[in-house]
Amino acid sequence: MNNDTTTNIFESIVTDSSCDSKIKIAGFLPHINSRLDSTLMKYTPICDSSIPFRDLTDSATKRESIARLIDKLDVTTNIRYKRTVEDTYCNVYSYDFCYFSKVYLPTVWWTDDAIKKILDGQNVEAVYGETVETIYSSAIHDWFLKWGESFGWKRIYNLDEMQNKVNTNGGVGIICAKRKQKGLSGHIVPVVPETVVKKAYRENGVVVYPLQSQAGKLNYNYFAKARKDWWNNALYSSSVFYYHD
Repeated sequence: MNNDTTTNIFESIVTDSSCDSKIKIAGFLPHINSRLDSTLMKYTPICDSSIPFRDLTDSATKRESIARLIDKLDVTTNIRYKRTVEDTYCNVYSYDFCYFSKVYLPTVWWTDDAIKKILDGQNVEAVYGETVETIYSSAIHDWFLKWGESFGWKRIYNLDEMQNKVNTNGGVGIICAKRKQKGLSGHIVPVVPETVVKKAYRENGVVVYPLQSQAGKLNYNYFAKARKDWWNNALYSSSVFYYHD
């Protein structure tokens, strides 16, 4: 495991421009029981040195390493992302994808009490079930709106623009939808660079359904038109699109 990368991701403190104070990343170091072939410790990074991090050298290496990452995580076969009777794991897959892409997306987030202490300048450690709790896709939707900019995410309103940025820069795109009924699952999906054979769906040259990768009721390494504009489904009250270089 690249320990320097892990430290940089999970010990960074980023200025929150919305309240002119600082909010810490909430997260843990990789755990030995967090693996692709296991259902354990889904709220910690995977401990597997064979999983490639995104290579930030230039746009070409970013795109190429994202393709290798998708192949290695292989959401269609690995047990970590397999749906159960109770749950699907779109948030876990999106978290893993972002972690190895070297951008921050929470899999746990601070409790309200912990946030107050952090913004008040107190030192708060991440303790699962005490200061941090698992954050699911509907709550991640709200997290993006409140905290996303603090961690380098930029809101985008046009999916053609998002796909073009992801393709050109080798960046990370996210679509996240909030469920209308409280307590039920929303959905979150990475938007990924197109490849020679894997393409977004366009109409008149404009991206209508970007190229995505997901865990959910069905798991796909890549898909575009297969689920159409799922984010506009009547089940969801709102959806947001975010991009990170």
